Amino acid sequence: MSDGGPPVSDGGPPVSDGAPPASDGGSAPPPPPPPPASGATRPPASRRRRLRRVLGAALLVLVLPLLTAETALRVNYTGSPAPGTLTRDKDALWLGHAWVDGRKGDGDVRALADRLRGTGIRDLYVHAGPLEHDGTLLKTAYRKAGWLVAAVHRELPGVRVQAWLGDVLATESPDGLRLERAATRAAIVGSARDVLAAGFEGTHFDLEPLHSGDRDYLSLLDDLRALTRAHHAALSVAAHQIDPLPGFHSFWGTTTGHPKWWSQAYFGQVARRVDQIAVMSYDTMQPLQSLYGGYVAQQTSLALEVTPETTDLLMGLPFYHENRFGHWAHAETVPAAVRGVRLGLSRTDADRSRFGVALYVDFAATEDDWAAYREGWARR
Repeated sequence: MSDGGPPVSDGGPPVSDGAPPASDGGSAPPPPPPPPASGATRPPASRRRRLRRVLGAALLVLVLPLLTAETALRVNYTGSPAPGTLTRDKDALWLGHAWVDGRKGDGDVRALADRLRGTGIRDLYVHAGPLEHDGTLLKTAYRKAGWLVAAVHRELPGVRVQAWLGDVLATESPDGLRLERAATRAAIVGSARDVLAAGFEGTHFDLEPLHSGDRDYLSLLDDLRALTRAHHAALSVAAHQIDPLPGFHSFWGTTTGHPKWWSQAYFGQVARRVDQIAVMSYDTMQPLQSLYGGYVAQQTSLALEVTPETTDLLMGLPFYHENRFGHWAHAETVPAAVRGVRLGLSRTDADRSRFGVALYVDFAATEDDWAAYREGWARR
């Protein structure tokens, strides 16, 4: 069949479109064409045209906002950072579990100290978990905590060592930690008490996937802050990214089952309950460095707008290299992230003192990552 025109017989003239046949001088009219074979019918041309218009409009509705948003991110990456938008000595580094399970020794701490001297890193988030699904924590998981804290204080005076605790939440699957259970929240507070007793100077929580608006999480933070304040310790959290468009987490959750982002208002509610909040500003699905950097600049501004000046705000830097859906190593680079952080800081609150970057993660970092951090952000 022709595309959009009347059907034709195999080798014969076009099939009549319903008009009476023209006279050929008295000859008998041609016999009607045979009915189409079963399954060979197709909608009229007018219906097909309407269908194409509807599909085109739907595609435009989906693609146009995406193109507009990506263009805005590229524009957001332009310009020059303000002078002085560099480290404020509030930076942090995530460290893997090897530091507290016996695989690291004094020589490793000395090498780490050599790496960090002259930078702005003042907090170490040391993986001491994971939590069990009931909120408890095996004490054997962090058996060398006391040694590590003492060794860091000896080699890096002024650097604080926090216990990084986390688990998968049962928000998108039946298996995981359930914050809605009061007993689970109480057990988490008990685990935090245990790691502080072991010598850690703070607790850093990373619970995922944590949906925007979760009131049980806020209740947990209130209980944890009462504990950490009583011990003169820090309470910090790893935070989800903020909606790049208002309400985007709701749209994404409805279409994918994974909301991913927090509303800006909820981010502010979390930030007001902690001493430090570190945005996991990576795994952004951006395909180009310029778009990723623009995205980080936007996230920095959004976070600054709702984080109180009494809370340390840290933006995450991707010190790891993977290629998968959501993260492209060629796009999510340390130089792009640092430039994005500086641009967002420059435009929103260039003089914010309680601000820094958080490096994720020590065991995946390359020399290029460290050089980009030093040259782009930690230079004096």
